[in-house]
Amino acid sequence: MNVSTTEISGLLIFEPRVFEDERGYFFESYKKDLLRDAGLAEEFVQDNQSFSTAGVVRGLHFQREPFAQGKLVRVIQGKVLDVAVDLRKNSPTFGKHHSVVLDSIKHNMFYIPPGFAHGFATLEDSVFSYKCTNYYNKASESGILWNDPDLDIEWEIEQPLVSPKDQALPSFASFVQTLNA
Repeated sequence: MNVSTTEISGLLIFEPRVFEDERGYFFESYKKDLLRDAGLAEEFVQDNQSFSTAGVVRGLHFQREPFAQGKLVRVIQGKVLDVAVDLRKNSPTFGKHHSVVLDSIKHNMFYIPPGFAHGFATLEDSVFSYKCTNYYNKASESGILWNDPDLDIEWEIEQPLVSPKDQALPSFASFVQTLNA
């Protein structure tokens, strides 16, 4: 498995070794010791899967402490633009984001540690899957407005379909105010 880092500390991109022939393909989508050797020692406790039609934006979501989650995300079918925003108050990249295209042909995966907001845009109809390091807790659920101009995220979709709940999320500036309160 090839592992690469990004300009934001903690974010990891995994590209598995895929074995293909006329019958199809095989790859290891999760192998604890390989991830541990790459610096990812967290234990995953919950798997989630969603389907979204092309043109959907979901996010930017996160869980507040003590239920903050790390996520290992991948696409089983289709293609998405996956985005992580650094919300770690003392990080030199606080408020910055990194995006990566995940697709079912490359089988690549993206690790987003606790302390990040996460979202994705479906570039094609997509089945999206992710492993979480903590359990979902409704009371800890939070988010930031997906199209906040302060974040300047290029979602690569002209007229995205966004849920009313995600359209009503607070701005990044409002989130920062809660940190300083």
